[in-house]
Amino acid sequence: MKTAKTWILIADGARARLASAEGHGMALHLVEKFEFRADHSPNRELGRDRPARVYESHGATRHGIEPKTDAHRELKRDFSEQVAAALAEHLSRKRFDRLVVVAPPVMLGDLRTSLSEAVIATVVAEVAMDLTKVPNSDVPRYIADLFPA
Repeated sequence: MKTAKTWILIADGARARLASAEGHGMALHLVEKFEFRADHSPNRELGRDRPARVYESHGATRHGIEPKTDAHRELKRDFSEQVAAALAEHLSRKRFDRLVVVAPPVMLGDLRTSLSEAVIATVVAEVAMDLTKVPNSDVPRYIADLFPA
């Protein structure tokens, strides 16, 4: 009987990596060539230098208007779409059978909307936690209860 290959996506709004869980000891190994990093500059460095100005409907008063979208937040949504596209590509090549998603709550929401139906069908667990700065060797401590012995 073939053992199901489980991948663990560890992501936040700017970093993502995939690890594969192998055997009962839950040894995690980084999946080759799947480590994403996005350069997200602070909001003050994105977009225009000054907010757009508008005139009041009466008088000569002017004031700045806030942008309709948060540029930094849009970068994070775009990043989740890139990660989702890469996962769909790996799934089409049958490189994994099950997927565990570990990400902060906002990124989990972004991924839920970005992942294809086929990838969503492989998700066996979601963990709302930021483990992007935790080494692979320490990750099993946080998710061990997801994998019965």
